[in-house]
Amino acid sequence: MKKNVLRIIPLGGLGEVGQNMMIYEYAGEILVVDAGLMFPENDMLGIDYLIPDLTYLRQHRKQVKGIVFTHGHEDHIGAAHHLLDEIQAPIYATPLTRGLLEVKLARNGHGSKLDINTVKAGEVVQIGSFRVEFFHVSHSVPDAVGLGIQTPAGLVVHTGDYKFDMTPVDNWPSDFAKLAEFSRRGVLALLADSTNAERPGWTPSERMVDGALDDVFNEAKGRIILASFASLISRMQQVANAALRHHRKLAFIGTSMVDNAKMARKLGYLEIPDSLLITPEQARGMEDHEYVLMCTGSQGEPSSILGRLSTGTHRSLEIQSGDTVVLSSHPIPGNEENVYRTINRLFQLGANVIYEAIAPVHVSGHASQEEMKLMLNLVRPKFFIPIHGEIRQLKRHAHIAEQLGIPAENIAVIDNGQVVELSKDEMNVDDRVPAGAIFVDGSGVGDVSADIVREREALSRDGMLLIRLNLDRYSGSLRSDPEIISRGFILARDADGTLDGLRRKIAEKVSGVNNNLERDVEQTAKNFLYEATRRQPIIFVTISRT
Repeated sequence: MKKNVLRIIPLGGLGEVGQNMMIYEYAGEILVVDAGLMFPENDMLGIDYLIPDLTYLRQHRKQVKGIVFTHGHEDHIGAAHHLLDEIQAPIYATPLTRGLLEVKLARNGHGSKLDINTVKAGEVVQIGSFRVEFFHVSHSVPDAVGLGIQTPAGLVVHTGDYKFDMTPVDNWPSDFAKLAEFSRRGVLALLADSTNAERPGWTPSERMVDGALDDVFNEAKGRIILASFASLISRMQQVANAALRHHRKLAFIGTSMVDNAKMARKLGYLEIPDSLLITPEQARGMEDHEYVLMCTGSQGEPSSILGRLSTGTHRSLEIQSGDTVVLSSHPIPGNEENVYRTINRLFQLGANVIYEAIAPVHVSGHASQEEMKLMLNLVRPKFFIPIHGEIRQLKRHAHIAEQLGIPAENIAVIDNGQVVELSKDEMNVDDRVPAGAIFVDGSGVGDVSADIVREREALSRDGMLLIRLNLDRYSGSLRSDPEIISRGFILARDADGTLDGLRRKIAEKVSGVNNNLERDVEQTAKNFLYEATRRQPIIFVTISRT
């Protein structure tokens, strides 16, 4: 380990939107910032979500001095229970983030034994070699913070997710004064959110949503069903305020939504009078125009409340003509198909669907280009590392930094696993640690490899074929015609002699001399079927000898 060198290692969040996790390492001590998940892409069949590869942390678990969470969104806390299965270290989070974290950890088998420390914006905590200053940033969830990390090598500013909202819902703008103070002290490096690097101008204020919700409530004659993230506490408050203004009751639906709302009210982040709230059961006894339902499912997740409503599989609720359904979120990259499929289903069921593309029912929680310029000008770092975004967004953010005078050689656009080494005078990128996405499938973590996912894709695209051979145990000849079972490939009645031709080919192969009958039959079938159908089903060969 080089002396007086700070190592910065992203394990997730670079080249992708999700699974954010950053490691800061100095003199053999490690600080972990965030542990998020990422939703699977459409071709990742059967995968629930993805988490960062924890191999490096597992190998250096005794060096981890603390884990800091910047805010309570899934792409920053969603992998926390997987991390805590591997690492035992003090946890630091603001009150609301801690609450969201505890709700999630409780659902995943982690009890009160965890060492979670509550910190507030403006506080300073010493974690090993790292003096961490928490500063408030505006985002789409309250209590979000950025970090000023003082190390012996210099001061690093880690923004977390942020925007410069001058009129935030919680009336608490980002801490401009602290950012300017960092600049006066001298900032070695800035690591900043790149999500909206391609979007010119300024990100609109969350207050815009209030007017859009009023329009929805004014126009809706029947039920209003609003879907959002369960962690979007600010949106819960806005919906509650709109319900009060328009004399409707409010019911939360879905375990995560209910649990998070209960926790946020207890901590004082949600100001909702008891008289406003009803249960879904109470709602069923009321007129449609008298209440609004708030649920999960804004990303089109099949198992969510809205997902089940769109397919008619919810056990007690169904979409009816005259319903107004609002999706108060932006589709996460890779989720667009699921979202629009859900919207189409809801329209087919007779609902009026309102979403971001047609009304401002959601605004981004991330800085646009002008805010990125302001952040860079406020902080004036010597080195710059764009984080939190796909490669095109990281590159655009780097270009913005160059426009503001940061030399290209002082900017590092890196991938997950690449190591940035910083000293007071130089930056080097010349090492790599294990990194990548780990698939979570049901209760299995890492049990499903990329090869298995590719097999699932092949099965979904071309189907499968099972070939059963019954051979004479002495002569090796076929005792009966090969049995062929097709699933998702071709029906016997539609085969037009294809399967008969395949049986003849297999019989010819069996009668020949061969060293590996299963392999030879499989290859023969693949070649024959591709010639006949231009498709490549997954083929299984079983042989019995009697």
